[in-house]
Amino acid sequence: MNILKSFFCAGLMSSTMAATSMVSGSAIAAEVKLRLLETTDIHVHLADYDYYRDKQSDKVGLAKVSSLLKTARSEAKNSMLFDNGDLIQGNPLGDYIAKEKGLKDGEVHPVYKAMNMLNYDAANIGNHEFNYGLDFLKKSIKGANFPYVLSNVYVLDGDKDPSNDKPLYDPYIIINKDVIAEDGSKHMVKVGVIGFTPPQIMQWDKANLEGKLRVEDIIDSANKYVPQMKEKGADIIVAIPHSSVSTSERKGMEENASAYLSKVEGIDAILFGHGHLVFPSKKYEGFPGADVAKGTLNGVPATMPGFWGSHLGVIDLTLSGETGNWKVSDGTGSVRGIYKRDGRKTIPLVEADAAINEAIKHEHEETIAYMRKGVGKTTAPINSYFALVADDPSIQIVTNAQKWYVQKLVNGSEYDGLPVLSAGAPFKAGGRGGPDYFTVVPAGEIALKNVADLYIYPNTLRVVKMTGSEVREWLEMSAGQFNQIKPGMDGEQALINTDFPSYNFDVIDGVTYKIDVSKPARYSKKGEKVSDGHRIVDMMFDGKPVDPKQEFVIATNNYRASGGGNFPGLKGDNIIISAPDENRTILANYIFDQKTINPSADKNWSFAPLSGKAKVSFTSSPSAKDVATSMGFETMGMAENGFAKYRIDLSK
Repeated sequence: MNILKSFFCAGLMSSTMAATSMVSGSAIAAEVKLRLLETTDIHVHLADYDYYRDKQSDKVGLAKVSSLLKTARSEAKNSMLFDNGDLIQGNPLGDYIAKEKGLKDGEVHPVYKAMNMLNYDAANIGNHEFNYGLDFLKKSIKGANFPYVLSNVYVLDGDKDPSNDKPLYDPYIIINKDVIAEDGSKHMVKVGVIGFTPPQIMQWDKANLEGKLRVEDIIDSANKYVPQMKEKGADIIVAIPHSSVSTSERKGMEENASAYLSKVEGIDAILFGHGHLVFPSKKYEGFPGADVAKGTLNGVPATMPGFWGSHLGVIDLTLSGETGNWKVSDGTGSVRGIYKRDGRKTIPLVEADAAINEAIKHEHEETIAYMRKGVGKTTAPINSYFALVADDPSIQIVTNAQKWYVQKLVNGSEYDGLPVLSAGAPFKAGGRGGPDYFTVVPAGEIALKNVADLYIYPNTLRVVKMTGSEVREWLEMSAGQFNQIKPGMDGEQALINTDFPSYNFDVIDGVTYKIDVSKPARYSKKGEKVSDGHRIVDMMFDGKPVDPKQEFVIATNNYRASGGGNFPGLKGDNIIISAPDENRTILANYIFDQKTINPSADKNWSFAPLSGKAKVSFTSSPSAKDVATSMGFETMGMAENGFAKYRIDLSK
């Protein structure tokens, strides 16, 4: 009886203390588990649908992430959900709303019709949010029922005194989060949330932002605001940088600053993005300061959950203390995918949330109908399977259209008579997008969905004036796409530099040239000169060697002309024409004008033949085998992640 009485009294006392704690927000020390969930780089992939292939997809969609989210929330007593940015641009649905249908006052963007169902706590602004201009951004975000944070972007006051500039959005917020401790007691945690976007938006969207905004360095902004957040009572601070990571020494105004951010005192968790990669993952094994097993950067829990809804980021924090005095005692970062690969097969891991798809059904169906409209015909198939290793029809058709457009612009102008060149790059060339991420247009009817597949970005056309020597340097930067090859070396040599973005591999039509990959790259991917040699050889115009002083006008896009990609000679100061039309609208009009097109590549560039053995390998889609055979490439079987391996002989 005494034993039973003791247990009864102890239990009664414990229950009484817990009840008192739950009512009053106890000052008794407790332990709280708080789960932070992240989405990033959705790029309007709301439904599990590929608008370019015009069919359901198991590899994309916020509707898929929603199913992961439900499970992740059910496992935790306390959770919060955040979005990192790059929401309103990135696929045909986004373009249809921004460019074709528009948003009426009070109308909710389909992005927010979906996201408002998921109860986000806060969100950050990505660089692509600015692609359609500030007015469209502001009108879109009005539809969000959750707050936005952005600490490093300011609206110009107009008096040239930066201290009078106002933040475009709140630099940070502090959320009073009610939580349940492990012992069942109730508490409140003040969660500070701060956001960042790449400073490069002023280059990438110069036409939309110049004279309206200014941008500060990400780390400087963190150092300015994090102490303020602490002073205002934030128990923990969650950073949401739309910024990836870099191993380079910090110099300021970095695009990819999340690793540096992890060293800022006071930041307890980092939900990052922009890189379209997954952290933690094997890719980051050996990255300075990264613990892939625990999911931390320099000890700070961190996640980067892929892109297009491929993953959900999960950070689990353990908080110790009491209301008004919480500390993070432990934390881990992890990611959960919506699919996995088994060889060539894509295996879905979750079903799409039907409620999300239903919420956007109207705009989704309108987009599909719009994309199915025909514009012309092609006499041959168009694909980008080998756009990185040979002159390619998917680039050729774009450069042809741009040249057609610019030639009309310069006729009768002060630039009439100057040779017109045209630059294009492969946007869908496998890589991070996987073995299905290639443009494939069969011979016959071309629809708007095919045009959007050939040119996936909402860039506008720009024309720059450059000399022959400057054109060569442009191409030297592009040639960083390739690893240095050692002729005569036995064994396999990988041709493609996988760290070099395919969208920076510009082909310039109108001149002919060869690329000597036995030479080192002249520029790093940051545009820094790292070699005195030249990979671009035998550069000709009209059958003659290009005069270094000869002037050319070159059609390109606003991203490249304004400095995007860090190309030498392209900083925005040599733009002679800023066209009002998007590059892909020009492409659609060109096809419509021609009615029937022949997309065959003119083979204006090739690899310089090398002395000695020079068999090099690269990957592409397994579906490209027949095309490979027709081009004289050797098929070598399957590679990792569902890709197939191919080989070229570059020896003389």
